[in-house]
Amino acid sequence: MRVTSFILIFTFIILNSCSTKKKEDKPAAPPAGARSGPIQVNGYIVIPEAFQDNIDVPGSLVANEATDIHPEVSGRIIQLNVAEGRFVGKGTVLAKLYDGDLQAQLNKLKIQLALAEKTEERQAQLLKIQGISQQDYDISLLQVNSLKADIGIIQTSISKTVVRAPFSGKLGLRDISLGAYVSPANVIAVINQIDQLKIDFTIPEKYFGQIKLGQLITFTIEGSKKQFGAKVSATESNITENTRSLKVRAIVIGKDAALIPGAFAKVQLSFDPDPNALLIPSEAILPQARGKQVILYKGGTAIFADVNTGIRDSARIQILDGVHAGDTVVVTGLLSVRPNAAIKIGKVINGKSISDVPQNEVKPEAVKQH
Repeated sequence: MRVTSFILIFTFIILNSCSTKKKEDKPAAPPAGARSGPIQVNGYIVIPEAFQDNIDVPGSLVANEATDIHPEVSGRIIQLNVAEGRFVGKGTVLAKLYDGDLQAQLNKLKIQLALAEKTEERQAQLLKIQGISQQDYDISLLQVNSLKADIGIIQTSISKTVVRAPFSGKLGLRDISLGAYVSPANVIAVINQIDQLKIDFTIPEKYFGQIKLGQLITFTIEGSKKQFGAKVSATESNITENTRSLKVRAIVIGKDAALIPGAFAKVQLSFDPDPNALLIPSEAILPQARGKQVILYKGGTAIFADVNTGIRDSARIQILDGVHAGDTVVVTGLLSVRPNAAIKIGKVINGKSISDVPQNEVKPEAVKQH
Protein backbone atom coordinates (compact mmCIF):
# COMPACT_ATOMS: atom_id res chain seq x y z
CA MET A 1 0.00 0.00 0.00
CA ARG A 2 2.80 2.42 0.90
CA VAL A 3 4.64 1.48 -2.31
CA THR A 4 1.59 2.24 -4.39
CA SER A 5 1.11 5.65 -2.75
CA PHE A 6 4.77 6.52 -3.28
CA ILE A 7 4.53 5.63 -6.98
CA LEU A 8 1.45 7.88 -7.45
CA ILE A 9 3.09 10.84 -5.74
CA PHE A 10 6.27 10.43 -7.75
CA THR A 11 4.30 10.22 -11.02
CA PHE A 12 2.35 13.44 -10.13
CA ILE A 13 5.60 15.38 -9.44
CA ILE A 14 7.11 14.33 -12.80
CA LEU A 15 3.99 15.33 -14.76
CA ASN A 16 3.79 18.72 -13.00
CA SER A 17 7.47 19.43 -13.76
CA CYS A 18 6.99 18.70 -17.45
CA SER A 19 3.94 20.99 -17.63
CA THR A 20 5.85 23.87 -15.97
CA LYS A 21 8.76 23.47 -18.37
CA LYS A 22 6.43 23.66 -21.39
CA LYS A 23 4.94 26.88 -20.09
CA GLU A 24 8.40 28.38 -19.57
CA ASP A 25 9.51 27.37 -23.07
CA LYS A 26 6.40 28.95 -24.63
CA PRO A 27 7.20 32.49 -25.95
CA ALA A 28 5.58 35.32 -24.00
CA ALA A 29 2.55 36.98 -25.64
CA PRO A 30 3.00 40.61 -26.62
CA PRO A 31 1.59 43.05 -24.08
CA ALA A 32 -1.93 44.31 -24.67
CA GLY A 33 -2.04 47.45 -26.81
CA ALA A 34 1.49 46.93 -28.25
CA ARG A 35 1.85 48.32 -31.79
CA SER A 36 3.76 46.84 -34.66
CA GLY A 37 5.20 49.31 -37.16
CA PRO A 38 4.80 53.12 -37.28
CA ILE A 39 2.08 54.82 -35.26
CA GLN A 40 -0.61 56.30 -37.50
CA VAL A 41 -1.50 59.93 -36.71
CA ASN A 42 -3.19 62.88 -38.36
CA GLY A 43 -1.19 65.89 -39.45
CA TYR A 44 -1.64 69.57 -40.17
CA ILE A 45 0.51 71.28 -42.77
CA VAL A 46 1.52 74.77 -41.71
CA ILE A 47 0.65 77.30 -44.42
CA PRO A 48 1.13 81.09 -44.07
CA GLU A 49 -2.14 82.99 -44.12
CA ALA A 50 -3.54 86.39 -43.24
CA PHE A 51 -4.80 86.55 -39.67
CA GLN A 52 -6.40 89.49 -37.88
CA ASP A 53 -6.24 89.62 -34.14
CA ASN A 54 -9.51 90.56 -32.44
CA ILE A 55 -9.81 90.82 -28.68
CA ASP A 56 -12.65 91.56 -26.27
CA VAL A 57 -11.86 93.43 -23.06
CA PRO A 58 -14.03 94.96 -20.32
CA GLY A 59 -14.38 98.71 -20.03
CA SER A 60 -16.29 101.42 -18.18
CA LEU A 61 -18.06 104.51 -19.43
CA VAL A 62 -16.96 107.73 -17.76
CA ALA A 63 -18.23 111.29 -18.04
CA ASN A 64 -16.10 113.86 -19.81
CA GLU A 65 -16.06 115.79 -16.52
CA ALA A 66 -17.33 114.59 -13.14
CA THR A 67 -16.92 115.92 -9.63
CA ASP A 68 -18.37 115.96 -6.13
CA ILE A 69 -19.73 119.38 -5.16
CA HIS A 70 -18.48 120.49 -1.71
CA PRO A 71 -18.99 123.78 0.13
CA GLU A 72 -15.78 125.75 0.58
CA VAL A 73 -16.61 126.84 4.16
CA SER A 74 -18.61 125.50 7.08
CA GLY A 75 -22.07 126.83 7.79
CA ARG A 76 -25.81 126.28 7.85
CA ILE A 77 -27.64 125.90 4.54
CA ILE A 78 -30.33 128.58 4.14
CA GLN A 79 -31.03 127.98 0.43
CA LEU A 80 -30.91 124.74 -1.56
CA ASN A 81 -31.51 124.59 -5.33
CA VAL A 82 -30.29 121.07 -6.20
CA ALA A 83 -32.68 119.77 -8.89
CA GLU A 84 -31.97 116.05 -8.73
CA GLY A 85 -31.38 114.44 -12.10
CA ARG A 86 -31.66 117.76 -13.95
CA PHE A 87 -29.25 119.59 -16.21
CA VAL A 88 -27.81 122.86 -14.90
CA GLY A 89 -25.62 125.47 -16.50
CA LYS A 90 -22.20 126.56 -15.35
CA GLY A 91 -22.40 129.02 -12.44
CA THR A 92 -25.91 128.05 -11.37
CA VAL A 93 -26.41 128.64 -7.60
CA LEU A 94 -26.98 125.24 -5.98
CA ALA A 95 -26.81 126.19 -2.29
CA LYS A 96 -26.38 129.22 -0.04
CA LEU A 97 -24.88 129.14 3.46
CA TYR A 98 -25.68 131.56 6.26
CA ASP A 99 -23.52 134.69 6.01
CA GLY A 100 -25.22 137.13 8.41
CA ASP A 101 -22.12 137.53 10.58
CA LEU A 102 -19.93 138.20 7.54
CA GLN A 103 -22.39 140.77 6.19
CA ALA A 104 -22.29 142.59 9.56
CA GLN A 105 -18.49 142.70 9.48
CA LEU A 106 -18.63 143.97 5.93
CA ASN A 107 -20.99 146.84 6.87
CA LYS A 108 -18.76 147.82 9.79
CA LEU A 109 -15.69 147.94 7.56
CA LYS A 110 -17.52 150.01 4.95
CA ILE A 111 -18.42 152.65 7.62
CA GLN A 112 -14.83 152.74 8.85
CA LEU A 113 -13.62 153.07 5.26
CA ALA A 114 -15.92 156.03 4.62
CA LEU A 115 -14.58 157.85 7.67
CA ALA A 116 -10.97 157.02 6.81
CA GLU A 117 -11.41 158.33 3.27
CA LYS A 118 -12.75 161.67 4.55
CA THR A 119 -9.83 161.94 6.93
CA GLU A 120 -7.43 161.20 4.10
CA GLU A 121 -9.06 163.90 1.93
CA ARG A 122 -8.73 166.58 4.68
CA GLN A 123 -5.10 165.70 5.33
CA ALA A 124 -4.38 165.81 1.64
CA GLN A 125 -5.58 169.44 1.59
CA LEU A 126 -3.49 170.25 4.71
CA LEU A 127 -0.45 168.67 3.13
CA LYS A 128 -0.73 171.04 0.17
CA ILE A 129 -0.40 174.06 2.48
CA GLN A 130 2.10 172.21 4.65
CA GLY A 131 -0.37 172.08 7.52
CA ILE A 132 0.77 168.51 8.36
CA SER A 133 3.81 166.42 7.69
CA GLN A 134 4.08 163.88 4.91
CA GLN A 135 4.29 161.11 7.53
CA ASP A 136 0.90 162.01 9.03
CA TYR A 137 -0.70 161.92 5.59
CA ASP A 138 0.90 158.56 4.76
CA ILE A 139 -0.57 157.07 7.96
CA SER A 140 -4.09 158.15 7.00
CA LEU A 141 -3.64 156.80 3.46
CA LEU A 142 -2.39 153.48 4.87
CA GLN A 143 -5.52 153.28 7.02
CA VAL A 144 -7.72 153.64 3.94
CA ASN A 145 -5.85 150.95 1.98
CA SER A 146 -5.89 148.59 4.97
CA LEU A 147 -9.66 148.87 5.32
CA LYS A 148 -10.12 148.21 1.60
CA ALA A 149 -8.04 145.03 1.94
CA ASP A 150 -10.11 143.86 4.91
CA ILE A 151 -13.31 144.49 2.93
CA GLY A 152 -11.90 142.36 0.07
CA ILE A 153 -11.22 139.48 2.48
CA ILE A 154 -14.75 139.62 3.88
CA GLN A 155 -16.27 139.76 0.41
CA THR A 156 -14.26 136.68 -0.59
CA SER A 157 -15.52 134.83 2.50
CA ILE A 158 -19.09 135.80 1.63
CA SER A 159 -18.67 134.51 -1.95
CA LYS A 160 -17.55 131.16 -0.55
CA THR A 161 -20.93 130.75 1.15
CA VAL A 162 -22.49 130.46 -2.31
CA VAL A 163 -22.11 127.00 -3.93
CA ARG A 164 -22.26 127.10 -7.74
CA ALA A 165 -22.11 124.49 -10.51
CA PRO A 166 -18.48 124.28 -11.71
CA PHE A 167 -19.57 123.37 -15.25
CA SER A 168 -22.69 122.53 -17.21
CA GLY A 169 -23.89 119.01 -16.54
CA LYS A 170 -26.41 116.66 -15.00
CA LEU A 171 -26.88 116.63 -11.24
CA GLY A 172 -27.19 113.44 -9.25
CA LEU A 173 -29.03 112.87 -5.99
CA ARG A 174 -28.47 115.37 -3.17
CA ASP A 175 -27.16 114.07 0.13
CA ILE A 176 -28.17 116.99 2.38
CA SER A 177 -31.32 118.90 3.36
CA LEU A 178 -32.19 122.54 3.87
CA GLY A 179 -31.04 123.78 7.30
CA ALA A 180 -28.25 121.21 7.62
CA TYR A 181 -24.88 122.32 8.98
CA VAL A 182 -22.19 121.37 6.49
CA SER A 183 -18.42 121.52 6.23
CA PRO A 184 -16.02 121.19 3.28
CA ALA A 185 -16.03 117.42 3.90
CA ASN A 186 -19.73 117.12 3.03
CA VAL A 187 -20.91 116.35 -0.52
CA ILE A 188 -23.91 118.39 -1.61
CA ALA A 189 -24.35 116.55 -4.93
CA VAL A 190 -22.47 114.98 -7.82
CA ILE A 191 -22.40 116.57 -11.26
CA ASN A 192 -21.49 114.80 -14.52
CA GLN A 193 -20.87 116.33 -17.90
CA ILE A 194 -22.45 113.70 -20.13
CA ASP A 195 -22.65 115.64 -23.40
CA GLN A 196 -19.38 113.92 -24.24
CA LEU A 197 -18.64 110.47 -22.79
CA LYS A 198 -15.38 108.56 -22.63
CA ILE A 199 -14.66 104.87 -22.21
CA ASP A 200 -11.73 103.48 -20.23
CA PHE A 201 -10.39 99.95 -20.71
CA THR A 202 -7.16 97.99 -20.41
CA ILE A 203 -5.31 95.82 -22.91
CA PRO A 204 -2.60 93.18 -22.30
CA GLU A 205 0.98 94.40 -22.42
CA LYS A 206 1.76 92.55 -25.66
CA TYR A 207 -0.62 94.82 -27.60
CA PHE A 208 1.17 98.00 -26.50
CA GLY A 209 2.75 98.59 -29.90
CA GLN A 210 -0.45 97.91 -31.85
CA ILE A 211 -2.81 100.42 -30.25
CA LYS A 212 -2.86 103.74 -32.12
CA LEU A 213 -4.34 107.18 -31.44
CA GLY A 214 -7.48 107.66 -33.50
CA GLN A 215 -8.03 103.91 -33.83
CA LEU A 216 -11.71 103.00 -34.07
CA ILE A 217 -13.17 100.58 -31.54
CA THR A 218 -16.66 99.22 -30.96
CA PHE A 219 -18.43 98.36 -27.73
CA THR A 220 -21.72 97.14 -26.33
CA ILE A 221 -23.40 97.67 -22.98
CA GLU A 222 -25.64 95.54 -20.80
CA GLY A 223 -29.31 95.71 -21.68
CA SER A 224 -28.77 96.91 -25.24
CA LYS A 225 -27.99 95.04 -28.44
CA LYS A 226 -26.86 98.21 -30.19
CA GLN A 227 -23.20 98.54 -31.08
CA PHE A 228 -21.51 101.86 -30.32
CA GLY A 229 -18.28 103.37 -31.62
CA ALA A 230 -15.38 105.28 -30.09
CA LYS A 231 -11.95 106.63 -31.06
CA VAL A 232 -8.79 106.05 -29.03
CA SER A 233 -7.70 109.41 -27.62
CA ALA A 234 -4.91 108.58 -25.17
CA THR A 235 -3.04 105.81 -23.36
CA GLU A 236 -1.55 105.72 -19.89
CA SER A 237 2.12 106.69 -19.65
CA ASN A 238 3.11 103.41 -18.00
CA ILE A 239 2.09 99.75 -17.83
CA THR A 240 0.50 98.57 -14.60
CA GLU A 241 2.99 96.25 -12.89
CA ASN A 242 0.45 94.11 -11.04
CA THR A 243 -1.68 93.24 -14.07
CA ARG A 244 0.87 93.84 -16.86
CA SER A 245 -1.74 95.83 -18.76
CA LEU A 246 -2.03 99.25 -20.36
CA LYS A 247 -4.93 101.62 -19.66
CA VAL A 248 -6.53 103.15 -22.75
CA ARG A 249 -9.09 105.95 -23.07
CA ALA A 250 -11.39 106.50 -26.06
CA ILE A 251 -13.93 109.22 -26.92
CA VAL A 252 -17.44 107.92 -27.59
CA ILE A 253 -18.78 108.88 -31.02
CA GLY A 254 -22.21 110.50 -30.91
CA LYS A 255 -24.77 110.68 -28.12
CA ASP A 256 -27.26 108.13 -26.88
CA ALA A 257 -29.59 108.21 -23.88
CA ALA A 258 -28.73 104.57 -23.13
CA LEU A 259 -25.13 105.48 -22.33
CA ILE A 260 -24.69 106.34 -18.65
CA PRO A 261 -21.39 107.11 -16.86
CA GLY A 262 -20.17 104.13 -14.86
CA ALA A 263 -21.87 101.54 -17.08
CA PHE A 264 -19.99 98.33 -17.90
CA ALA A 265 -18.96 98.01 -21.54
CA LYS A 266 -17.64 95.11 -23.58
CA VAL A 267 -14.99 96.54 -25.90
CA GLN A 268 -14.03 94.89 -29.20
CA LEU A 269 -10.67 95.79 -30.76
CA SER A 270 -9.31 94.75 -34.15
CA PHE A 271 -5.63 95.12 -34.95
CA ASP A 272 -3.83 95.20 -38.31
CA PRO A 273 -3.76 91.69 -39.84
CA ASP A 274 -0.54 89.69 -40.13
CA PRO A 275 -0.34 88.55 -43.79
CA ASN A 276 2.03 85.64 -43.06
CA ALA A 277 0.80 84.23 -39.77
CA LEU A 278 1.56 80.58 -38.98
CA LEU A 279 -1.43 78.96 -37.27
CA ILE A 280 -1.92 75.42 -36.00
CA PRO A 281 -4.80 73.72 -34.14
CA SER A 282 -4.75 74.40 -30.41
CA GLU A 283 -4.86 70.68 -29.61
CA ALA A 284 -1.44 70.22 -31.21
CA ILE A 285 0.24 72.11 -28.35
CA LEU A 286 1.94 70.07 -25.61
CA PRO A 287 2.25 72.15 -22.42
CA GLN A 288 5.57 71.73 -20.64
CA ALA A 289 6.86 72.82 -17.24
CA ARG A 290 8.84 75.54 -19.01
CA GLY A 291 7.29 76.40 -22.34
CA LYS A 292 5.35 74.53 -25.01
CA GLN A 293 6.13 71.89 -27.62
CA VAL A 294 4.69 70.44 -30.81
CA ILE A 295 5.41 67.17 -32.59
CA LEU A 296 6.68 67.54 -36.17
CA TYR A 297 6.63 64.87 -38.87
CA LYS A 298 10.13 64.66 -40.36
CA GLY A 299 10.86 61.79 -42.77
CA GLY A 300 8.65 59.33 -40.89
CA THR A 301 10.05 60.32 -37.50
CA ALA A 302 8.44 62.25 -34.64
CA ILE A 303 10.49 65.33 -33.77
CA PHE A 304 9.59 67.27 -30.62
CA ALA A 305 10.13 71.02 -31.14
CA ASP A 306 9.94 73.89 -28.64
CA VAL A 307 7.68 76.71 -29.80
CA ASN A 308 6.70 80.23 -28.79
CA THR A 309 3.03 81.01 -29.20
CA GLY A 310 1.19 84.24 -29.86
CA ILE A 311 -2.47 85.08 -30.21
CA ARG A 312 -5.23 82.54 -30.64
CA ASP A 313 -8.81 82.27 -31.77
CA SER A 314 -11.46 79.71 -30.87
CA ALA A 315 -9.66 76.78 -32.53
CA ARG A 316 -6.14 77.81 -33.56
CA ILE A 317 -3.05 79.38 -32.07
CA GLN A 318 -0.31 81.44 -33.69
CA ILE A 319 3.25 80.09 -33.68
CA LEU A 320 5.94 82.77 -33.46
CA ASP A 321 9.02 80.55 -33.34
CA GLY A 322 9.87 76.84 -33.69
CA VAL A 323 7.72 75.97 -36.72
CA HIS A 324 8.20 76.97 -40.36
CA ALA A 325 5.91 77.11 -43.37
CA GLY A 326 5.50 73.64 -44.91
CA ASP A 327 6.14 71.75 -41.65
CA THR A 328 3.68 69.01 -40.77
CA VAL A 329 2.43 69.14 -37.19
CA VAL A 330 0.99 66.04 -35.51
CA VAL A 331 -2.50 66.70 -34.12
CA THR A 332 -3.67 63.24 -32.94
CA GLY A 333 -2.15 60.49 -30.82
CA LEU A 334 0.08 62.97 -29.01
CA LEU A 335 0.19 60.92 -25.80
CA SER A 336 1.22 57.77 -27.68
CA VAL A 337 4.07 59.30 -29.66
CA ARG A 338 7.57 59.31 -28.19
CA PRO A 339 10.60 61.35 -29.36
CA ASN A 340 12.16 59.93 -32.55
CA ALA A 341 9.41 57.30 -32.82
CA ALA A 342 8.33 56.07 -36.24
CA ILE A 343 5.03 57.63 -37.27
CA LYS A 344 2.81 57.54 -40.32
CA ILE A 345 0.52 60.32 -41.51
CA GLY A 346 -2.93 58.94 -42.23
CA LYS A 347 -4.74 62.18 -42.94
CA VAL A 348 -4.00 65.88 -43.25
CA ILE A 349 -6.87 67.63 -41.50
CA ASN A 350 -6.53 70.85 -43.49
CA GLY A 351 -6.48 69.04 -46.85
CA LYS A 352 -7.31 65.78 -48.60
CA SER A 353 -6.21 62.29 -47.59
CA ILE A 354 -2.56 61.68 -48.40
CA SER A 355 -2.58 57.89 -48.48
CA ASP A 356 -1.20 58.14 -52.01
CA VAL A 357 1.66 60.45 -50.99
CA PRO A 358 5.02 58.84 -50.06
CA GLN A 359 5.39 58.78 -46.28
CA ASN A 360 9.02 59.85 -46.27
CA GLU A 361 7.81 63.46 -46.54
CA VAL A 362 4.47 65.21 -46.81
CA LYS A 363 4.50 67.89 -49.45
CA PRO A 364 2.48 71.09 -49.04
CA GLU A 365 1.34 70.64 -52.65
CA ALA A 366 -0.77 67.69 -51.50
CA VAL A 367 -2.95 69.96 -49.41
CA LYS A 368 -5.96 71.91 -50.59
CA GLN A 369 -5.58 75.41 -49.28
CA HIS A 370 -8.73 76.95 -47.84
